[in-house]
Amino acid sequence: MSLLELKHVSKIYGDLHALDDVSMKVDTGEWVAIMGPSGSGKSTMMNIIGCMDKPSLGEVLLDGVDISKESSKNLTDIRRDKIGLIFQQFHLINYLTALENVMVAQYYHSMPDEKEAMEALARVGLADRAKHLPSQLSGGEQQRVCIARALINYPEIILADEPTGNLDEANENIVLDVFRQLHRDGSTLIVVTHDPEVAEVAGRTVVLRNGRLTEEIINENFEQQMAEFAKGAK
Repeated sequence: MSLLELKHVSKIYGDLHALDDVSMKVDTGEWVAIMGPSGSGKSTMMNIIGCMDKPSLGEVLLDGVDISKESSKNLTDIRRDKIGLIFQQFHLINYLTALENVMVAQYYHSMPDEKEAMEALARVGLADRAKHLPSQLSGGEQQRVCIARALINYPEIILADEPTGNLDEANENIVLDVFRQLHRDGSTLIVVTHDPEVAEVAGRTVVLRNGRLTEEIINENFEQQMAEFAKGAK
């Protein structure tokens, strides 16, 4: 059974079909990119997968349960418990350290645990920057704090919205290496992007145009690329 499945999902605003009869599956441990130009429906799909919105038509199954009919409160709980969100704009609290920004996510889920937060920062290579404020971190480091924050509650799905959109090439590569490591660790990744180079590192890319899923691209070199990364990561 797939971890996530969209069945004939549409999101309709008057005469506009932001999503139009979209069906797709994501298996546990898979790395999927969602790509398309501006206005293609990427953000709408992300909001629905991320339990921030509901479809007008169709079903969204998470762990086999249709979440499309859940109340807003229940969707908030599902998002908190099952989905780790990573945003392009970071959304860090500027007067809190990197460690404290990660611990903020724990307040909404359980009890803050500094040791767990430090472990999350270590997973993204930032243990030595734990006491730094966002203003003292590079854009790439801030994005890695966001990734650590998304990991802290052990989500079933990591959902990233244009995670490299504000980064230079060097920091983009660092963040993509973090994603490669998360995939090696068994995380399920869904990355929304307009950048073909970011999409190409995923195992599979689905392409949206005018709200419709028009293409699915399998990365035939994915296993080889991951093996090369694993060799270099040792």
